[in-house]
Amino acid sequence: MSRSMDPAELFHLLRSGDRAALAQAITLVESTLPIEQVRAEELLERCLPFAQDSLRIGITGPPGVGKSTLIDAFGMLLIKQGHRVAVLAVDPSSQQSGGSILGDKTRMERLGAEPAAFIRPTASRGSLGGLARRTREAMVLCEAAGYDRILIETVGVGQSELDVDHLTDLNVLLTLPGAGDELQGIKRGIMESADLIVVTKSDGANTARANAAFLDLQHAVQLLPPRAHGGRAEVLACSALMGEGLDTLLDRIAQLHERFQANGHLASRRAAQEGWWMHRTVEEGLLQAFRTHPKVIEALPALGA
Repeated sequence: MSRSMDPAELFHLLRSGDRAALAQAITLVESTLPIEQVRAEELLERCLPFAQDSLRIGITGPPGVGKSTLIDAFGMLLIKQGHRVAVLAVDPSSQQSGGSILGDKTRMERLGAEPAAFIRPTASRGSLGGLARRTREAMVLCEAAGYDRILIETVGVGQSELDVDHLTDLNVLLTLPGAGDELQGIKRGIMESADLIVVTKSDGANTARANAAFLDLQHAVQLLPPRAHGGRAEVLACSALMGEGLDTLLDRIAQLHERFQANGHLASRRAAQEGWWMHRTVEEGLLQAFRTHPKVIEALPALGA
C-alpha cells in the first residue's frame, strides 16, 4: 500500500477492516498539503455516515501515571467482551525539533498484537488542549472502520487538557497515590471534566498511599460543580499491573454510557460538541487564510517572524 490511493478505494478498504488502509487514511487527514487536504475531505465525507456508533472514552492524567499500561489491560478486557478497540494516543512533541518519541505503542504490547485492536500514536506538534491536530478526524475514520470503542489518550501535561471533553462521551482521569502537589495542579482543570477518577498503581507498597489518596479525592470531588449530566465524578482505585479494579472500571463506564443514552445526555453532548468543533474549524480556516495571504507572507520577514 505504498502508492497513494484515491479516496473511494481507500474508503472501501477501510470499511472492509484493512488496518493498513486505516493507518494510511489517518496519515492523509493529518497532511497539510493542499492537494491531500482535498482528498481527505472527500474521504471524511464518505466516512461520516458510518461514524457515531461507538463509545468514545478520554484517558488523561499526568506523566508517569500509567495511562498506556492501563489502556493495554483495559483494552484487552473490552476485546474479550467482543468489542473492537481503537486507541488514539497523543505524544508530546519537542519544542525545538517538533519530533516525538511516539512510545505509547511499545507500552501496549498485548493490545498491539490483537487483530481487533488498532493503535495510532500521534505527535501533538504544538497543539494545546492535550490532543493532536487531527484527533477528531482520526476518530471518525476509526468509527467508520468498525471500531466501537475509541480510547483517546491525551498528552498528559496538566490542567490545560480540556479539548478532550469536546470529543468524548466520558472522561477517565488517572492520578497517582500520594500525588498531593500534582493533584493541586490539575484538579481545577481536568478534575472538573472527569466522569471517573482512578487512583492507579494501587498495589504493594503503594496500597496505604492509594487508600489515603482515594479518601482525599472523594472529599475533593464534593467541592467541584456537577457535570452537565448532573452528577460528579466517582473515585475508583486499580492496579493495571496486577489486574485489580479493572472489572469495576469497565462496569462503571458501561453504566454511565447506558445512563447517558437513556436520559438524552449523550445526544445533547454530541450535538454541543459538533457546534464547538465547527467554531474551531472556522477559526483554523481563518488563521490559515491569514498566514497564506501574499501580503502577510511579504510582511512577516520585516517583523522578524
